[in-house]
Amino acid sequence: MKRILMLALPLALMAACSNPSQTTTKSEATPAANTATPAAAASIDATQLGANHWLLDTAVDSAGKRVDALFVRADKPVTLDFKDGRLSVSNACNGMGGGYTLEGDALSVGNMMSTNMACGEPGVMALDGLVSERLQGKLTIRSLDASQLVLAAANGDVLTFRAEPTAEARYGGEGERVFLEVDAQTKPCTHGVMRDAQCLQVREVKYNEQGLEQGKRGEWENFYGNIEGYTHQPGVRNVLRLKRFQVKNPPADASSLAYVLDMVVSSEQVGK
Repeated sequence: MKRILMLALPLALMAACSNPSQTTTKSEATPAANTATPAAAASIDATQLGANHWLLDTAVDSAGKRVDALFVRADKPVTLDFKDGRLSVSNACNGMGGGYTLEGDALSVGNMMSTNMACGEPGVMALDGLVSERLQGKLTIRSLDASQLVLAAANGDVLTFRAEPTAEARYGGEGERVFLEVDAQTKPCTHGVMRDAQCLQVREVKYNEQGLEQGKRGEWENFYGNIEGYTHQPGVRNVLRLKRFQVKNPPADASSLAYVLDMVVSSEQVGK
């Protein structure tokens, strides 16, 4: 049995306004005052920032040239999440995060901490530094709405992110935290319209506030449905931290519960 990853369970359990411009008469206006500038929000709503995951869509330098090095993972764009005064970055090599503050259209990000994992994919290892040097310090929010966030970095790069609503926004609440162990292999199952399907085998795991497991794990059960954000890898058994949401008015053949991956607590390779 080969251990792949183990994170500390206690960690798993814990986890404005800009100045108004002066009024001038037509004769007082100067060419500089008439120069078009990017639209910036006078007051940035932190709630709006936190309602979405922000996926990097475009990035150009001060000369308008695309920053190709930020897109080495085409299927997994660099993603920002804002919550409780912290900015988290995913889909680089390591997970990164740091505190942030808002003042007018200025977003100030403190020193970013990260996990310490090596990545073998070409270009991915360098992503941590490339992202960190653009996000740390003071940035300008060029625009923010329900679909897009545009940030101007101190080095002149302009980063545009597209919005993807968080599970909390989609389901209308914080959800319930649960832990499920997912077995290494799926099994054939039939449920409703699902014929000759393969179901994940799961069982609940319970921990106390100190991260110590409580009670005995039960029997494996069929899991009918999907876990958002989780891709099952045959031969790998995982313990997952999930958020479970009530689905309002689900279709007749669908579950009233939705499960969203929060983090992988542990993984291990299991022999066949």
